[in-house]
Amino acid sequence: MADEPSPDGPAGRPGTSDLRGFWRWIRAWLVAPDRGNARLLILGVVAMTIAQVVIQIRFNTWNRDFFDALDKRNAQAFQHQIIVFLVLAALSMTAAVYQLYLKQLLQLSWREWLTRRLTDAWLRDCRQYQLEACAAEADNPDQRIAEDVRLAADLSVDFVLGLLISASMLIAFVGILWSLSGPLDVALGGIALHIPGYMVWAAVLYALIGSGLTWWVGRPMVGIQVRRTTAEADFRFGLTRARESGESIALIRGEADERRGIDRSFGQVRGVWRELMRSQRNLMWLTSAYGTLAMIFPTVVAAPAYFAGAMSLGVLMQVGAAFGQVQASLNWFVDRFPNIAEWRSATSRLVAFQDALDDLEALAADPNQPTIAMEEIAEGEPERLELDQLEIAFSDGTTVIKGASAVIEPGERVLIKGESGSGKSTLFRAIGGLWPWGGGRIVTPPREAMAFLPQRPYLPLGTLSGTLCYPAPAEAFAAEAQRDALERVGLGHLADQLEEEQRWDRVLSLGEQQRLAIARLLLQAPRWIFLDEATAALDEENQDMMMTLLVESLPEAAIVSIGHRPGLEAFHTRTLTLEKREGGARFRRTAPRVVSEKTKRRRARFLASRAA
Repeated sequence: MADEPSPDGPAGRPGTSDLRGFWRWIRAWLVAPDRGNARLLILGVVAMTIAQVVIQIRFNTWNRDFFDALDKRNAQAFQHQIIVFLVLAALSMTAAVYQLYLKQLLQLSWREWLTRRLTDAWLRDCRQYQLEACAAEADNPDQRIAEDVRLAADLSVDFVLGLLISASMLIAFVGILWSLSGPLDVALGGIALHIPGYMVWAAVLYALIGSGLTWWVGRPMVGIQVRRTTAEADFRFGLTRARESGESIALIRGEADERRGIDRSFGQVRGVWRELMRSQRNLMWLTSAYGTLAMIFPTVVAAPAYFAGAMSLGVLMQVGAAFGQVQASLNWFVDRFPNIAEWRSATSRLVAFQDALDDLEALAADPNQPTIAMEEIAEGEPERLELDQLEIAFSDGTTVIKGASAVIEPGERVLIKGESGSGKSTLFRAIGGLWPWGGGRIVTPPREAMAFLPQRPYLPLGTLSGTLCYPAPAEAFAAEAQRDALERVGLGHLADQLEEEQRWDRVLSLGEQQRLAIARLLLQAPRWIFLDEATAALDEENQDMMMTLLVESLPEAAIVSIGHRPGLEAFHTRTLTLEKREGGARFRRTAPRVVSEKTKRRRARFLASRAA
């Protein structure tokens, strides 16, 4: 996306470049026109945070007054402090509830914006196909958009809010702790030291030691989290693929092999989880000891002043509470390290995903890159399909078609043949704008005048009517026209099921799916039709019937077919044959085959049945 931030670092590896890339996303969100009420939500969260800090400061002074009342056995003061506590507790709960609610709204807003931006970049200009074809470092885009975006958005807001709270608490309570702790006079090696606000320095030293040890012990967790997320995504993909291919697996009795593959995938999940568990175990030893010592550390440090009579029990409790707030603020890194590792993993995968999308866009936009130039016929000019010195390569640079040139005029019917591996289907993708790798030029008719039928048609989720009219909305065609189209392709038994919602890609056989795709063409009547083995699941007689129906119903449409089955030549005015040669396949023009008597008889029977 041209208007999107582009991460700078190497894909798939967490680093400062990942953090910069993600920070640029945040800045883009805050200034984007479609950010919604993000700024108001941020102000609301900040306001609730400030309220929480103010309440905690008041709780700190309450802590002193409450324990002083106990120490002096002052029942009246004790009862008053109970009332103060209830009021403060009510205010604190209200601020906490609304802070959580506004924070969740902010997380949802950020996730929605980021999901929309990544989805728009992915499902644009054939990027979703190109990404699968060339970008192995950006695998499982569904996992990245669904899961990694959620983690990155939720944890980002949590971290920023946590840092805001910690910084506010630190600023507020450092002053309180400094004024309460007083100076400390010590002698080291005959040198007298006067340390003002020594409790503050004790808290800072304690937090620095804990943070340093946490980073040292827990730093492997970031890389482990990246591998864990990838292994989980691969495992989920294997399960989904086995579910989607259940029929094929069952027919060839491939369950044992599928189990072995899934076991291997889960073995990778298990292995990386064991690494993560060992890392978490080591970190838990440290954080557990650190947290346990923090329970008595401030009291032990302040005890000499209390025993010397320099502070009351209430002040000792106040000092302990203030020390706890300062230490908790400084310990933000220690407490959040496992979540930071998870966040870095999600961020790294998202930045790698965006990197791959940006690389594809840069490939298309850079005039110096050797890519196929796609041009659309200008309005008012005669339509045509022109291949001009077309070179098609794989993403690794291997040339599959070299120097292909041809011009197809409106109304022509051209069959493209060639042995397996000669690049027929890749040519089909290049004409459709899916395949940028290569060189030369393709001039196409207007995109809205073109329709492409691959061997396995895409049947979206929803009603049969929506599936039949796709990509147009179901209401674009009258129900009677839809039923008529189904009747004409031999799917009349489905005419009464237009409003039923089913998984039609599972209900219909592949042959029925191909008939349904022909029915789409009859409804939409495109001027240019491109078929890639679009009748391969039909027997020869039914293939002839569908091709005859297409030619008779759309006589003005140009048809470009890719196929190798006998009888297809009869429905085309000329043939282009791709011949494999060193350096890439090339076109060899052949004359169209004469229509056989057998084909003529089948066509006559089909036309007679339509007339009846």
